[in-house]
Amino acid sequence: METIEALRFRSAPLKDDPVTQASSDPGSRPLPGPLPRPGHRDAADILARLTLAEKIAMLHQHQPAVPRLGLAAFTTGCEALHGVGWIGRATVFPQAVGLGATWDRELLRRVGQAVSSEVRAFRQDTAKAMAKNEVAEKFPMVSLNVWAPVVNLLRDPRWGRNEEGYSEDPYATGEMAIAYCRGLRGDDPRVWRTAPLLKHFLAYNAETDRDIASATVPERVLHEYELPAFRRPIEDGAVAGVMPGYNLVNGIPNHVHPLIGSALRAWDAELAVCSDAQAPSNLVEREKYFDTHVESHAAALLAGIDSFTDNSQDSAPTIERFTEAFTRGLVSEADIDAAVGRVLLMRQRTGEFDPEGDPYAGIRAEVIASAEHAALALEAARAGVVLLRNEGGAPPLAEFSGAIAVVGHLGSRVLTDWYSGTLPYAVSIAEGLGAAAAVDGSDTVLLRSAGGEGGEFGPFKHVDWGTSVQCPQAVHTFQSVDSGLYLTVGDDSVVDAAAATPDGWVVRELFELEHVAGGVAVRSNATGRYVRVGADGVLIADSDTPEEIFTLQVLTSGLDEAARAAASAERVVLVVGNDPHINGRETIDRDSLALPPHQEALLAAVHAANPATTLVIVSSYPYAIDTQIPTILWTSHAGQELGTAIADILTGAHNPSARLPQTWYASADGLPDPYDYDIIGSEWTYQYSRRDHLWAFGHGLSYTDFEYSDLTLTRSDSDSDSDSDSTLTATLEVTNTGTRDGAEIVQLYTRSLDGDRRPLRKLAAFTKLHLPAGESQTVTFDVPLTELAFWDEAAQHFAIDKGRYEVLVGASSQDIRTRQEFSA
Repeated sequence: METIEALRFRSAPLKDDPVTQASSDPGSRPLPGPLPRPGHRDAADILARLTLAEKIAMLHQHQPAVPRLGLAAFTTGCEALHGVGWIGRATVFPQAVGLGATWDRELLRRVGQAVSSEVRAFRQDTAKAMAKNEVAEKFPMVSLNVWAPVVNLLRDPRWGRNEEGYSEDPYATGEMAIAYCRGLRGDDPRVWRTAPLLKHFLAYNAETDRDIASATVPERVLHEYELPAFRRPIEDGAVAGVMPGYNLVNGIPNHVHPLIGSALRAWDAELAVCSDAQAPSNLVEREKYFDTHVESHAAALLAGIDSFTDNSQDSAPTIERFTEAFTRGLVSEADIDAAVGRVLLMRQRTGEFDPEGDPYAGIRAEVIASAEHAALALEAARAGVVLLRNEGGAPPLAEFSGAIAVVGHLGSRVLTDWYSGTLPYAVSIAEGLGAAAAVDGSDTVLLRSAGGEGGEFGPFKHVDWGTSVQCPQAVHTFQSVDSGLYLTVGDDSVVDAAAATPDGWVVRELFELEHVAGGVAVRSNATGRYVRVGADGVLIADSDTPEEIFTLQVLTSGLDEAARAAASAERVVLVVGNDPHINGRETIDRDSLALPPHQEALLAAVHAANPATTLVIVSSYPYAIDTQIPTILWTSHAGQELGTAIADILTGAHNPSARLPQTWYASADGLPDPYDYDIIGSEWTYQYSRRDHLWAFGHGLSYTDFEYSDLTLTRSDSDSDSDSDSTLTATLEVTNTGTRDGAEIVQLYTRSLDGDRRPLRKLAAFTKLHLPAGESQTVTFDVPLTELAFWDEAAQHFAIDKGRYEVLVGASSQDIRTRQEFSA
């Protein structure tokens, strides 16, 4: 364990930031005078007028108001990953992994602009409501510090939070993050529409024991893979803050890691670093890295944490810990000033201290879930649909007007995830296609007490969602046929059909079935208690032992029902995938890449009944799917316009252009341990993996064809002798040789022909082209030669090997259409 002194990091002070002499008593000095010129204040001036006690209080996430200075209360953090989350009805865009699949920087910028406009509207209508003394609970405090985007790399497709990242590649992730952050920040040179914060620093890509497990990250992997995803958007200038991850890296908790100072603050000394929820206390309570909270909080502050998200809204423990830390000399007032000053600067950037000069002050509620944003949500949903396989070449439902059956639990549902807002409306795939039949594919069952005296319950639609790392026993949902509501466990332990959908931080709609003699014991996955029949005939989950045995009576077989519907329809669209709240989400990693067993059986039954089946995968992550279905599409959970987007792709109204943001492996067999981050030695991602895969990084098909030709390379050197100042320009022609207008994602990769242990290939540039049928366009990429550099561990800096290299340009990391050698 490092000492507090070893972890000490003093960032560069804010310009003209006055530092007062520390006192042994935070409340002993007289109050500074009032602020001059209200409406034209800056962070440094405010900081100088705060007492030490006031500044210590501002180290907590929920900063108190300071009425004597006209300073309002402030809270860091508003969820804005793919729309405004946790506040209410708002535009819901595709999940981040779906946005990453668009490979479209300008689209990401416009989505960020829309999201930040809705954040502003919520915030400014809140202020308006509070001024009218309306009910506070109806108008929650909304922060202009948005906790988005997530730039953790999608190295392991089993990661529960796979849906939150953009790509397995650091360059692509950085480019998407830059675009989204620019949209969130806005174009005004002085005032930020919102203040984006990147999550989660560093090497955070596993949920199992995430707050006590350590990621093993070799030095080269750290500098070549993990750090660039953060560095690119930070150095671009549109990032206001960063959040550390829960995990440890090479044995050191991220919340006291020296890299906060030596990396993050080296790129931008003014970044506000906000802790993840309860992570400061975890340093003692879970990680056992420090003996006391006073020591751990002091170490986190000295490492560079500015805002402590701890103990929910109760700031008292944080205040007490820092007051004692200051009294004991573990932190100085200068250390406190540096942290508070950075958060005040973030507030200043959003125009809070100069409301009359705020160009975004007029944004109001009419932009929330507006028609304009709905159109953008549809555009994004279409742009994120990846055509994985299409043996016929043409759209599978083009000019088709016969009977379509949509089969599968997800075919008639639009699901949200933990960080989604409330859908303003939803178009399911069945609705988008105007399906003649929509069949769930799940069994209809009665739940009976095996003794016969406790009665029966149901009927229910029963879905087996399979297992996860955290729950090796399969979890199940039971949805009332009569009401459409799900069985859920209330706070009083009563089990009733009362939930609209599985949801919540703790999903109380999941049950485990333990097979015992005579039937099954039913246990709540949320509480661990077994279900019994109470004296009044209701179900109660309050037993520590399986005292009541149940039987599941199948009234109708979902597989049989699906097969009949498939056989009677001319075309079938089978929809499989995940529920983002079940078995693959925050705190829960997947234990394989396979579909749940029931969905595997459904896929086989439907395809056997009707070979004219199209498979649509709606999921937060890749699957290893073994099927010969000729047309397969993938989309993330794409928000309110999911069904319209899928219908437009299947009918050919829209030509697909999305590309996979991560490798789809053929199996989880042979994948490294989730906490093995050595992508080089363990051969993770497209850069190093030689494993069998279903579809490569960057893969995606179109209904038209593109030809690449005339690749030329030229090198421009500066007056310096250093290769780091040189640029390689690649120029080529791309022609749409098909009969349909379409868009192509042109991808440029590099590889060393001489270097040892270099990537098989590495993405260095990409662009999205829109080309009418028969037309050509010249594409030019300017690639800094620094893209060829590797981290030299001996010299402790990036270096470019002399030798032969190759530029490879194509439609995916494996579908290379043209290449050319050059020397460095």
